[in-house]
Amino acid sequence: MNFAVITNILTMALCIAVLVQSVRMMRSLKAVKEGALTDVVTALDRSTVQARSVLSELKAALVECAGNARVLNEGKSMADELGVMIEIANNTAERLVQAAADANRASIADGAEADADASEDAKVAA
Repeated sequence: MNFAVITNILTMALCIAVLVQSVRMMRSLKAVKEGALTDVVTALDRSTVQARSVLSELKAALVECAGNARVLNEGKSMADELGVMIEIANNTAERLVQAAADANRASIADGAEADADASEDAKVAA
């Protein structure tokens, strides 16, 4: 066999392969034309609508979370202020307790001096 015959046989084999592939492609295009593409587009449209609704819900949740974050920050600042107020009140209470204890000690000491003075007066009078 010469070179021309071999190339002709090879060309025929490639042409047959192209014909087979063309038939397969025509069947696929026919299936798409008969409604598969319409179904795909419809499903894609539904998915897009669902994605939009989910995004709007996420946006609403984000706004709500931002509001909750603001309230949380305000609560933290209030807690800090209350902590300072409690510390001031505790210090004041400690000073009041100390002042009351000092006053009790002073009155006991004054009472003891008064008793000592009264007993000296009684001794002097007797």
